[in-house]
Amino acid sequence: MVNDTFGAASTMKWRDVKIGKPKKGEALIRHTAVGLNFIDIYQRTGLYPMAPGSTIGLEGAGVVEAVGKGVTVVKPGDRVAYAGGPPGAYAEARLIPADVLVKIPDGISDETAAAMMLQGMTVEYLIRRTFKVKKGMNILWQAAAGGVGLIAGQWLKELGVNAIGTAGGPAKVKLARAHGFAHVIDYNKKDFVKEVKRLTKGEGVPVVYDAVGQSTWEGSLDCLQRLGTMVTFGNASGPVAPISPALLAAKGSIFLTRPTLMSYNVTRAELTKSANALFKVVQSGAVKIEINQTYKLKDAAKAHRDLEGRKTTGSTIFTV
Repeated sequence: MVNDTFGAASTMKWRDVKIGKPKKGEALIRHTAVGLNFIDIYQRTGLYPMAPGSTIGLEGAGVVEAVGKGVTVVKPGDRVAYAGGPPGAYAEARLIPADVLVKIPDGISDETAAAMMLQGMTVEYLIRRTFKVKKGMNILWQAAAGGVGLIAGQWLKELGVNAIGTAGGPAKVKLARAHGFAHVIDYNKKDFVKEVKRLTKGEGVPVVYDAVGQSTWEGSLDCLQRLGTMVTFGNASGPVAPISPALLAAKGSIFLTRPTLMSYNVTRAELTKSANALFKVVQSGAVKIEINQTYKLKDAAKAHRDLEGRKTTGSTIFTV
């Protein structure tokens, strides 16, 4: 699946290509499942620039078919998964640097692995490394009914965190509550800033995790306590406009970060530690990965339109 130009979902085209053999440090994997994430849309539209003719997608699971020279971390026959790059997941098979692959443990299916790696490791670094949450703490999570949000709600509950979420509509509110959020605000009906202040007795929260972007930006800042941390990690409603650093001072000397999974899992040690933490919390049953939508990879355009139209909840995968 390639993009010769960037734009609407229809720009993605299915194409036969010759893959070749793995070079030094590479592995050839045949996908069994591929994950769908909002970052795929950013790549498709050109918001995150890629070369024309590139294959998008950052998450997948499958079986190693061959390895190049020097590869010791995986071997042919291993079930493996990856998330975070390099792009190229929208394919039946691909070559990939072997060091980005992790073995899927027994008890976790390929489909579950493809659905959880990017979203789950995103939650891991956000709540354990970007801002280390603590038991009893109030936090705000925008888009609580999304794939990342549903994993976050369960993981935060396991850690004893009082998670406040936002969602649009009764169905999504109910879904987020069922996945660990102590309070869920329907932003279609209520002012989430006022509700957060009410729920925290006027104090606000020490951290906001916001993947929505443009439409929630100012409100998210207003939910923060003095010296709070604003974690903006997505642009579902569009990118946030450039800001003056003076705004951060005016809002209470707050801290602002725009983290990415790729920055947090640069080394092999960081990647395996993050993946193992995710595998552990899933295997314990504290976090359940729910695949609420499944599409054939050839139907990627429809899947993208559904994701952009906010018609999806939880995790979505492609079968190959």
